[in-house]
Amino acid sequence: MAVLRDYGSVDVFIGVDVGKDGHHAVALDKSGNRLLDRALPNDENELRQILQDLGCHGRLLFVVDQPATVGALAVAVARADGAVVGYLPGLAMRRIADLHPGEAKTDARDAFIIAEAARSLPGTLRSLELGDEQRAELVMLCGFDDDLVAQATATSHRIRGLLTQIHPALERVLGPRLDHPAVLDLIRTWPTPQALRRAGTKRIAARLRKLAPRIGDRLAEEISQALNRQTVVVSGTESAGIVLAQLAGMLDGLHTARDTVLAKVEALVEAHPLHRVLTSLPAVGVRTEARILTEIVGKDFQTAAHLASYAGLAPVTWRSGSSIRADHASRKGNKILKRTLYLSAFAALKDPLSRAYYDRKRAEGKRHNQALIALARRRCDTLFAMLRDGSLYHPKTPQTP
Repeated sequence: MAVLRDYGSVDVFIGVDVGKDGHHAVALDKSGNRLLDRALPNDENELRQILQDLGCHGRLLFVVDQPATVGALAVAVARADGAVVGYLPGLAMRRIADLHPGEAKTDARDAFIIAEAARSLPGTLRSLELGDEQRAELVMLCGFDDDLVAQATATSHRIRGLLTQIHPALERVLGPRLDHPAVLDLIRTWPTPQALRRAGTKRIAARLRKLAPRIGDRLAEEISQALNRQTVVVSGTESAGIVLAQLAGMLDGLHTARDTVLAKVEALVEAHPLHRVLTSLPAVGVRTEARILTEIVGKDFQTAAHLASYAGLAPVTWRSGSSIRADHASRKGNKILKRTLYLSAFAALKDPLSRAYYDRKRAEGKRHNQALIALARRRCDTLFAMLRDGSLYHPKTPQTP
């Protein structure tokens, strides 16, 4: 994240420990004298009033510990009033708190620690630049898409669990195909093995062909064969049928919602100036591009190694005398960005150059995950150069003798 700018012109340092219903604010001048120390509600008028009261002392630096969710209004009001806005990460705040006397954990103490860090440790602060409208929309849509993915995964696991409980053979046929709308429609129509058996192969095939014309007949035959492998009825099957029908409808709705979100995300990324640059890199699709725009673009990275460290792709060196000497994968960094680059590297194995690099790492003795992380790191370096220069990706061509 970008380092805080305009620090030298600040006269008043306001630390705000934000909360759902109310905040606590502490303001210090350059000498460390307290100008303000009180609780205030999460209300625009109250926030604007303290900013106006403190404005007579000079330029304000407004620092929060949570810039989104409960702190979003406070940040917006401070920006509107012309204050410099900063962010103190939670981990840095807790480590700074350990340097202060006492073990109490109160809103007033946290607000003072934020203000004191803003006054005396400016290097710990991060800038909250006012992002463009496209990026703000992408952040919200990508976050919602992540929620939909988590709900869809949980719902899919629940369906497969119930099918395994009442008819394992049927689950082996339908479980891997729950992403297909035809299968979800079939479960909603005939949610129990008995209902499918009464419907018969022909009716099942006719139903499947409406949404899956190419595999309808074959899938219907597989379902019939699975039904013939079990004759007993497991207790709770009827109740499971009620639940399965509801879960199938929920999962279908989640898939529809993801498609709607994807269409909006696609329109936003296609309108972004970096669209052609990012999509020129192999295996960068709509969702990957959106995550790159939200997690990388607009932040200040001096080198490719800095970006790799931020993404958690740079190895961490452990050295202690002669007994500990090793490099380990980082467990820190931006988890969202790391997952995005890792999955993109996996998809890039279809690209000949990426596959050749992956195979070379495997030949060196690296495991699959290690080789993929190495590929993701290399693609991260390439991405940094592309964003730095604003240039398209040009694959290296073999030199002719």
